Amino acid sequence: MASPPQQELRRRSMIAAAATTAAIGTVPAALAQSSAETPPEAAKATTLKVSFTVNGKPRDLELDPRTTLLDALREGMNLTGTKKGCDHGQCGACTVLLDGRRINSCLTLAVMHPGADITTVEGLGTPDRLHPMQAAFVKHDGYQCGYCTPGQICSAVAVLAEIEAGIPSHVTTDLNAKPQLTGAELRERMSGNICRCGAYSNIVDAITEVAGSKA
Repeated sequence: MASPPQQELRRRSMIAAAATTAAIGTVPAALAQSSAETPPEAAKATTLKVSFTVNGKPRDLELDPRTTLLDALREGMNLTGTKKGCDHGQCGACTVLLDGRRINSCLTLAVMHPGADITTVEGLGTPDRLHPMQAAFVKHDGYQCGYCTPGQICSAVAVLAEIEAGIPSHVTTDLNAKPQLTGAELRERMSGNICRCGAYSNIVDAITEVAGSKA
């Protein structure tokens, strides 16, 4: 005959086993009931309409609200010049101009910018009529593999606009004066665009030439 402690242990084991069996039996039924109560509309993905101007043309899209601006450009409008690199806003390959200012398109949602004026590398120039910055990159070999080049060019265009507007950077020595077009300024302002081929000096030469032609 089992001792009282052994009987108590067996009783607890039986209760635990019975509770587990009951729980397992009720889970599928609960899931089935929950699925049956869910209306079909709730199971569908929600989409939102967004309209903006891209490279001078009005564009209307219906997107999942979680769609990044980068994916909307590449997949929704087939503007594949804008590249997906790190997808974390660290390499700058996805840089575009939004209302004249550069932005990492992988870090922002498309539905956040209704009515915005967006310019990608395709909107800067054409093969027959290059933008001055595109032409300078070609002249100075400011690219090698070319993957980062669209973001580099868009960022370079924005950098000259920033300097012209008098916007200082972290290396600007006199905040009361217009920033000077120095190598240090250009490297600081372009530091968010990574070139894995190492064409940085050529990129600086290209930007400097375009800035000189505007002087």
